[in-house]
Amino acid sequence: MFFTMLGVQRMFEEHIIRRIRWYIRRLYSWFLNLLMQSYWDEIEDCKVKVFDKLSEKAEKVLEIGIGSGPNMRYYAASNANLTLYGLDPNPKMKKYARKSAAKAGFKPKSFRFKQGVGEAIPLKDNSVDAVVATLVLCSVSDVTQTLKEIKRVLRPGGVFIFLEHVAAEDGSMFRRLQKLLDPLQQRLADGCHLTRNTRDCILEAGFSGKVEIETYSMCSFPWITRPHIYGLAYN
Repeated sequence: MFFTMLGVQRMFEEHIIRRIRWYIRRLYSWFLNLLMQSYWDEIEDCKVKVFDKLSEKAEKVLEIGIGSGPNMRYYAASNANLTLYGLDPNPKMKKYARKSAAKAGFKPKSFRFKQGVGEAIPLKDNSVDAVVATLVLCSVSDVTQTLKEIKRVLRPGGVFIFLEHVAAEDGSMFRRLQKLLDPLQQRLADGCHLTRNTRDCILEAGFSGKVEIETYSMCSFPWITRPHIYGLAYN
């Protein structure tokens, strides 16, 4: 009887702990979403500028890190005949991405989900007109290898379009703070790095055409990711 009561008490305590954790996760998600809303509103302007650079001649486009498809609506205005390949390591994103594609007006055959990572893109050489990456290179395992793969799948004259948050200026107090918080950021944000010099990586990747990079400083939360770059690189 004594051991039975102990077992019941332990089960009750574990139940309470699980419920507390559940409420904490919900509260954290609500709070983070509230704080991030200003960020998404502000970055909307950057995304519009980025996708404006997508030529009407681009009929085959690869987006790396398609996720649930938040960028789908930007493609509709570029080319009605566009075929979009959405690359993501998480196979469970497929159904969400397909829903977003349908909502954005894509025909079923015009959107093709590809499971995989940027370091090993499952497409043939010279197979797409454009590659798009928005807030992705911060979390890939190997930026240099991903850029090599982007160059490989781009046809000659194709364009890489990007929008990324990057490391602050070397030697600055902001950069030191980013370095301090980087391990925590990687754990909380699915491997996202605060201190990546993505701008230098793109410049050193060896794109044979012109590389255009604009810098932008976000004013909204989260201030730790304030420095951003966006632009294009021709293959």
